[in-house]
Order: sequence, then structure tokens, then C-alpha cells
Amino acid sequence: MFHPTVFDNLKVAFENELYDQDNLDGRILITGRKDIWDMAVMDREFSVSFRLTETEWPTAELKLAAPLKELAAEILEQEGTVPACGLRVLFHMNIAEAEAERSCAAIEACLCHIWQPENKPIQTLSSVYGDDPAVLLRHTAEISFSRRINEEQMEDIPELVAHIVATLVALREEPLLQLEPLL
Repeated sequence: MFHPTVFDNLKVAFENELYDQDNLDGRILITGRKDIWDMAVMDREFSVSFRLTETEWPTAELKLAAPLKELAAEILEQEGTVPACGLRVLFHMNIAEAEAERSCAAIEACLCHIWQPENKPIQTLSSVYGDDPAVLLRHTAEISFSRRINEEQMEDIPELVAHIVATLVALREEPLLQLEPLL
């Protein structure tokens, strides 16, 4: 009989919380879901993307990852190991190039206020060659967690999702951000 791993159990718990927020509460809209088994390195990754129901931007993406070493240790019940997964939360939006420096500072302040992260959020700006760079840049802000999570943190999942939703609301209200989709 198949015994679910910590990764499987956390994935289901995140899905339950997020789909309840989508289907029952109507607060968010799930826009994407990936469950990847990377056969080249035997890693697993689950991601789910979503946004507030009343707006298209910004979007959030929750990523849960388990490398082969963690999965094998759990399945083989290796003594002295504690199975766990990595967790990252990303926020995607578009910002005006002319306001990029001020917008990034505002985004960092917003993320640090809500999350109080151990590590500074990582922000990445990009554009497509040939697009009018004076218009919008694609922006991704990432919150990463220095500790790995396991089933002992299951009770924290509703609070984590509430933080993500609060961040989406705060980013949507930030006047420095141009939150319209790129065409």
C-alpha cells in the first residue's frame, strides 16, 4: 500500500486550504497548478498560483519542494533524518520602469512589514526584448524560508495563506505600482 510522504501530505493540506478560499469563500481565484516530478534528478515540486477574485494583478505563487535526498530518507526510513520540504512564496506583478526603484523599495517595505522575514525578499525585474521598456517591467518578489517545513507545521497553513492574501491586498493598494497585465 502507498504511504504518502511529508511532501504529499503538505501538498494536500495546501490544496485544501487554497481551494476552500477559492470555492467556498470566493476570496481568491486559483489560476494555475503544477505537480512536477523531475525525472532527471528525482525531485518533486508543487506550485499553485492564485490572485484576488476582484483583480488580475498581482498574483501569488506558493512553491513546495522536496529533493530526492529528503524523499529517499523518508521512504527508506533512515534513522536520524527528519523529512521536510522547502517552501517559497512568490508575488508577480508589473511595474513602470520609470518608477522601478521607488516601486521596489515600496514592495520590499510591504513584504517586510507583513512577513518580517529572516532573509531579505529577493526581487527580480525583467522585460522582453523588443517590448517598449518605457511601459512595464515584469516583477517577481520572493519570500524564502530558511527552515524546512514538515507535518508539524500543518496548523500554520491557514495563517500562511492569510499572510499571502494580505500581501496581495497590500500590493494591490500600493499607489507606486502599475498593476495591469502586459499585452
